[in-house]
Amino acid sequence: MPDRDAIVSRRAAMGAGVRAAALLAAGGALGALASRAPARSQTRWQIDPWACTWCGQCATECVLAQSAVKCTQVFPLCGYCRLCTGFFDAQPHALDSGAENQLCPTNAIVRRHVEGQYYEYTINESACIGCGKCVKGCTLYGNGSFFLQINHALCVNCNQCTIASKCPSRAIGRVDREHPYLLKTTTSKPT
Repeated sequence: MPDRDAIVSRRAAMGAGVRAAALLAAGGALGALASRAPARSQTRWQIDPWACTWCGQCATECVLAQSAVKCTQVFPLCGYCRLCTGFFDAQPHALDSGAENQLCPTNAIVRRHVEGQYYEYTINESACIGCGKCVKGCTLYGNGSFFLQINHALCVNCNQCTIASKCPSRAIGRVDREHPYLLKTTTSKPT
């Protein structure tokens, strides 16, 4: 009859072998998952500015307390208008530059006189909530130089973006990490 220490040693060796086999199997499963992971880590969520309908969901559906979606201004497209429809209500009570006519609920758009009848409009991203009111006004009544984009310095790149799942126009999708922003360069959608 084998001695007790030999039996315990064999059991320990067999237990270690079973644990090693389980770890190898788990490692293989993790390896298979890891082989899929680079596809996710190589992409980022982004808004197609041509598909966006300015619904306001970006301001309320992001998992962050303040949305990672921010308004972007393309200066070469901007008309530098005195009464910019991205800054002022396009159908105000009185056609003037009064504060009551401003669209942005958080004063995230900074208006600066350039010269004559020309004004520059810049976005204070820390105040922007991504509501899209300025984008809607600029696109419907102006030249479309305002549009929404997900700021990747803020975005946590959720596995399933909650804004994307609620977007009625399906304007949010994954883009290549090397080119994470979908920028407007013309006033009309490229063909």
